[in-house]
Formats: sequence, C-alpha cells, structure tokens
Amino acid sequence: MLRTVTLRSQLLLLQVAIMLLVIGVAGVVAATLQAEGIREAHRERMVGVAGSVARLPSVVEAYDDADPAQAIQPIAELIRQATNVTYVVVTDADGIRYSHPVPGRIGERVSTDPSVPLSGETFVGTETGTLGSSWRVKVPVRGDREEIIGSVSVGILESEITDDLMEALPVLAAWLAVAAVVGGAGAFYVSRLVWLRIHRQEPEQIAELLTARDAMLHGIGEGVVATDSTGRVTLVNDEATRLLGLGGDAAGRPARDILEASVARVLDDADGSAELVLAGERVLVAKATAGVVGGRSVGGMLILRDHTELHRALGELTGERDTTQALRAQAHEHSNRMHVISGLLELGQTEQAVDFIGRMDAGGALWGNGALAGITDPEVTALLLAKTVIGREKDIEVAVDPESAYAPGDARMTADLVTILGNLVDNALEAVGHDGRIEVLVASDDDGAVVVEVHDDGPGIAAGLGGPVWGLGVSGKAERPGAAGGRGIGLALVRRVVDRRAGTADAGASEMGGACFALRLPSGAPAATPSRSRTPPTAGAPT
Repeated sequence: MLRTVTLRSQLLLLQVAIMLLVIGVAGVVAATLQAEGIREAHRERMVGVAGSVARLPSVVEAYDDADPAQAIQPIAELIRQATNVTYVVVTDADGIRYSHPVPGRIGERVSTDPSVPLSGETFVGTETGTLGSSWRVKVPVRGDREEIIGSVSVGILESEITDDLMEALPVLAAWLAVAAVVGGAGAFYVSRLVWLRIHRQEPEQIAELLTARDAMLHGIGEGVVATDSTGRVTLVNDEATRLLGLGGDAAGRPARDILEASVARVLDDADGSAELVLAGERVLVAKATAGVVGGRSVGGMLILRDHTELHRALGELTGERDTTQALRAQAHEHSNRMHVISGLLELGQTEQAVDFIGRMDAGGALWGNGALAGITDPEVTALLLAKTVIGREKDIEVAVDPESAYAPGDARMTADLVTILGNLVDNALEAVGHDGRIEVLVASDDDGAVVVEVHDDGPGIAAGLGGPVWGLGVSGKAERPGAAGGRGIGLALVRRVVDRRAGTADAGASEMGGACFALRLPSGAPAATPSRSRTPPTAGAPT
C-alpha cells in the first residue's frame, strides 16, 4: 500500500499524524491544567470565605445566644451571595447546623463527617451532601478562649466547576486549531522542500540511480575519486583504489591525507587539463574537474588512467623497431661484402679476396666488443642492445663497462633493473649531443647488491631545477609539444624503485664531463658502493 503513495505524501501524512498526536496530548494536558487552576482558584476563595466567617465577632458571639441561628443565618446568606459560593454552613460542636441555603435544613445535623474541623484541622476535598457533590472547605470556629465551639463549611458544586471549565475550553480549542493549521502548513512545506531537495525523485528511483551509478563507476576502466566542497573523499571506485593503492577506509577522509602530493595537486587545480603523475611506481594520466551545481561548488572529480603499461608497450615497440632497422642495415652491409668477395673470386683475385675476408670485423654486429658477455639475463641484455641501436641511429655511442656482470636471478630485481636502466639511459640519450658517449655499468658487490652506474659526456645536470633532481616533476628538458605534464617522471620513478628496495641513489658530475647516476639495489641489508665502480658522483654538484 505504501509503495503506491508518493514519498511527498508519506512525509506529509507522517508529519500531520505526529502533529495531531502532539496537539492532542498538549490539549489534554492544557485542559487538565486549566481544570486544576479553576479548582485551585475556588479553593483559595473558599478558604478565605470560611476563615472570615469563623472569625467574625458577630458569629462567635451568637454561639452564646439562646437561638444562634437567628443571628448567624442572615450573616451566612449575605456572605454566600456576595462571594458566589454554593453554600455557607455554620455548625456547633455537635455538627448541628446554624445556617443553610435551605432554611428547612437548619437545626439538623450535617450529612458529612465534621470530625476534621472539630479536631482543629482544615478540611479540603470533594464530598456529597444534601445539595449534591461539591468541592468544599471546612474550618473550626474558636471561642474567646480558643476552644473549638463549632465549624464553618463553604462549598461549590462540582457541576459549577465543570461549567467554568467548559467556558474556558472553546478558547483552548481555538488555539489548538490554529496550531494544527500552522503545523499542517509547515508539514506541507517541509515535505515539498524534501521532495525538491531529492530532485523530485521517489525512493525507488533514487535506489535505482544509486545502483546504476555504482555499477557504472566500479565497472569502468578508469579510476574515479570524488570529493565534497570541504575536500573530503566521497567516492572511490575499484580502479582508483587499485591505481592509488588505497584502503577500504578512504571515503570520508580528507583527500590530502590519502593521496600523494602530485595527485592531490592535480585535484586542487581542477583546471580540466591532463597531467602525468606518479602514484607509487605507476605512471598515471590524471585529470580533475570542479563540480559546480547551480553556480555553487559541490566538490571535485579526479579521473585517472594507467599510463604505465602503455608507456612500457610504446617503449618495447620503439626498441623492436630500432632493432629491426639495425638488422636490416647489418644485412645490407653483409650483402655488400658478399658482393665484393664474389666479384674478386670471379676476377680470379683469390689472394685479394682472402685478404678482404681477413680485414672484415664484427662492425656490423649489434654489439661487437663482447662487453655484454658478463650480462646473461636476456631481458637486461635485450634492453641494452635496443638502447645501443637507438644510440647508433643518433650517432651516440652506448658502451657497457667490461666489468659489468649480471646473471638471471630474482625476476623482480630484473624488472626493477629494466625500469632503472631504461629511464637512465633514455635521459642520457636525450642529454648528450652528436658523437656523444654513454657508459653503463651493471655489476654486483661483495654483499650481493646490484650496482648501476650511468655516465655521459653531455652538459650535466641542469642548474635551477627548483628541487632535488630525483623529485617528481623536476626536469631540465624542454617540454615537448602536446605533452601532458610528462616531464620529470623518469628519475622520480627510479628513486621510488630504489627506495622500495632500501637502496641508495646519487646524482652528480661524471668524470666524462656530464652527469652521473649511481645506484645500489641491495638484495639484503644495504652495503657500501663497490670499490670497482668509478669515483662516486659528488652529491649536489653544480651543473
């Protein structure tokens, strides 16, 4: 039944029911208090009248007369009429009446118990006498020597008190009716206000919208973080939880407390532009927009896309393309040499052919100096080969130190080495110019830690970077057209990998005249840099 009634109607009916209940209770309480007030007012008046009659000298002196009623009855009737009470009855010490509204009752004994006033106390209560049920007061009459010589009873019929209450109730009922009308109008306003605040939606519609929203937000492949106007997180979908490494208690907490500084900065700016940021060791594309409803800011929305796999895939694709081009060049060179040998043999120049073959070297190979012999891990070897090809295409020599040695072992270590070498060598390739040189060392020290050094003969670390060289967003390179804040991420990512492994990372000037980056990745406890490495770079050296 309730499902067929709109939320607005339910709210209105519920408020009206509560209001009527409260008004009804208040009306009963008010009527009860009014009745008590009327009764108390009559009591005070009756106590005053009874006390006055009991102390009148003419009444007290009349007790000594042969017929006290002759003097007391006129006085009692006069006072009764003047004070508008139902009766004023004066009795002697035996309860015999000296006055009564009905003269025929004079001389008779009272119909109710007179013992309380005759004992010296004052009686207040409801009793039923010859005139009916009445609210009455009884006080003692004392003689000249303060002895009790009789009593005075003053009363008002209960029916009269009820009539007084009935006269006051219409006013009370009118006020209660006004309260009901005002309350009904208020209930209508509140129900309409709530209905407007929930955008004229019914509970079932709201539930459907929330279900659809949750399904959409938690099902999309992008991370979504929503905040309110105070900067507290109101929503985090599953993808954002995964990308940012958040726990299940993120909702309700300030965004600055749970987001990395670079991500929080994008959310604070909320200018709609996309930026590359680091979250842990993930490269993310972050875009934030401000939430404005009706010209009022209601919070912000941060959208995150994982750029790590795309960046890695593009790097691998570039390496494969460069390797393919190098192989084609090597095949072309080999074909030319075979043509020379074939021509010499056809001309009968056998000795010259043998001499030409003897002069041939491995210059066309991808790597001819055997420096990679100590690096047997296929992934690290493939990376260095690809970087060599890229350098050759740019007329840059990428050389591996002959002391380099790294055998396949921990897969995680290999993955970290690929990340570190890829970023450091790429930075060096962009830094050095034509005919430049890059030297790479990958080795292990006596404690089993892996040592990585990358030297170049470029201009070195640029001055005025505005922060440590390992900091996020710090870069000495010019921003590429169309780049979305992608500079200054590589070294920050390298540093995070090193920190995760509790290693060390130094950057400074190289003996070759350019920059040097020296890292140590311990397999266990950190140890000193191996002695066979070059002179460690000067920390914070000017560039």
